[in-house]
Amino acid sequence: MEQIRAVVHGVVQGVGFRYHTRQTAQQLDVKGSVRNQPDGTVEIVAVGTRDQVNALLDWANHGPSGARVTQVETEPYNGSAHFDDFTIER
Repeated sequence: MEQIRAVVHGVVQGVGFRYHTRQTAQQLDVKGSVRNQPDGTVEIVAVGTRDQVNALLDWANHGPSGARVTQVETEPYNGSAHFDDFTIER
């Protein structure tokens, strides 16, 4: 299983990015979470097969129609959280 943390930069808050991320992740059967960060970025934690996680990251590189993604930074996720679904964190 792949476990990654991604930080999405650009115009990604106020455009439905979290909701569309959750919808896409659920369609791909990816577990994890998405949340807005105080600096205007969106953080995604994704757990799934390499193909599933890569498909979510491919989507995150453009996001929903109102988003303007400029960069997606990824790193391995080494957290201890267990995910049963894909949730939007507040």
